[in-house]
Amino acid sequence: MAAATKKKPSTKKKSKVALQPLGDKVVVERDESLDTTAGGIVLPDSAKDKPSRGTIIAIGTGKLLDDGSRGSLQVKKGDRILFTSYAPETITVGDDEYLLMSESDILAVIE
Repeated sequence: MAAATKKKPSTKKKSKVALQPLGDKVVVERDESLDTTAGGIVLPDSAKDKPSRGTIIAIGTGKLLDDGSRGSLQVKKGDRILFTSYAPETITVGDDEYLLMSESDILAVIE
């Protein structure tokens, strides 16, 4: 059963990400998990499941093909996605935490 997630509140100032992924890599901001269960039980940080959903905030230039050209990515900046939980590399920039992963680690786009 998947953990409940919520979209991050937009109270913080949006800043430009200092990460530019290369090739078929994407940078994702993970959705936050809920602090309480549906029954009203408050969860401590250690008991929260990290959601495998997020929003793409930067994309690379595409995979380098055998003929030297770049293949375009199937996802775009701003897409909400579902990804494998073991694949991403966690990157911290300032106070923000991002995930760096290959496009192949993305399972679906949430519409």
